[in-house]
Amino acid sequence: MHEMTRRRFLGTAGMAAVAPAVGTTMLAQNGQTPAGGGPTSHPGVTLEKNISFGKGGDIELRLDIYRPPPGKANGMATIHIHGGGFTGGSKETLIERASPYAALGYVACVVQYRLIGQAKWPAQIEDVKAAIRWVRANAKSVGFNPDLLGVVGHSAGGQLALFAAGTQNRPEFEGKNGTPGAGTQLVACCAYYPSTEVRPRADGTANNLMAAGSDEAAHRAASPLTYIAKGFPPTVIFHGTADTTIPLENSERLFKQLRDAGVEAEFHAIEGVPHVFDSNPEFAKVAAGLADFFIDRKVLHRRPWGPPSDAGGGGRGRGRG
Repeated sequence: MHEMTRRRFLGTAGMAAVAPAVGTTMLAQNGQTPAGGGPTSHPGVTLEKNISFGKGGDIELRLDIYRPPPGKANGMATIHIHGGGFTGGSKETLIERASPYAALGYVACVVQYRLIGQAKWPAQIEDVKAAIRWVRANAKSVGFNPDLLGVVGHSAGGQLALFAAGTQNRPEFEGKNGTPGAGTQLVACCAYYPSTEVRPRADGTANNLMAAGSDEAAHRAASPLTYIAKGFPPTVIFHGTADTTIPLENSERLFKQLRDAGVEAEFHAIEGVPHVFDSNPEFAKVAAGLADFFIDRKVLHRRPWGPPSDAGGGGRGRGRG
């Protein structure tokens, strides 16, 4: 079933910013004030910082794990990938955006990858794949079903999320760092205002992401749109209509291509908001809720749309507490 929704975000409860973690581990409790930050608004979410999952060249690659409150886990983990145009950004920028997923029951793993000042393509996707393998290989200690692993990416991270979703277990993109043999298959993809193509500069020289001298074929091979085909996991897209960094039309084309390929996809065009709209905690919380509802229907408790039940008066339930 193909779905497209354009929703306004109206009157939802506000959410205070999640405080930065200090040290290795932090317990996020409502009203608690960890050193260096204000109180969080996600009772029971715990955070483990700077866990090594591999090496990219000489760089130690690390991830943070946001765990759900006790009794809330839904058995699924999500890999979260930050944006920054491949020139900046860090896993710390996703504190406010990964925490709502953990509060909803996902084990949210926020990952580091090499920027273009450290390495050119395909180092970035190889680092993401290394994180996917490590999380899957350590599913028991991380606390999820290894068959239930999804990816969530923002802007440049959205490009990497889409690329990972379209190139599952493809040897040419797996790289050699991290945990070998664990597999990089994914059951869902969430792309926030994603970059969808890698193009040469106007003067014909290589994109900053690419090695000098890369030709048009190399740029196409680095573009997520190249890999959208049957077998792509269910995907939900979020994009602001006032985004001037990555035009809304990029996501519209992405959604159409997903539909044409028979991929289960949903598109939320958020009226009047700019790029990185979910840096606002209220929008982050609501977007995570919409992603959760999509994943619940398409992956966790798969069910078709249907009219309300005559017996129950409210349709089918989610099947979890």
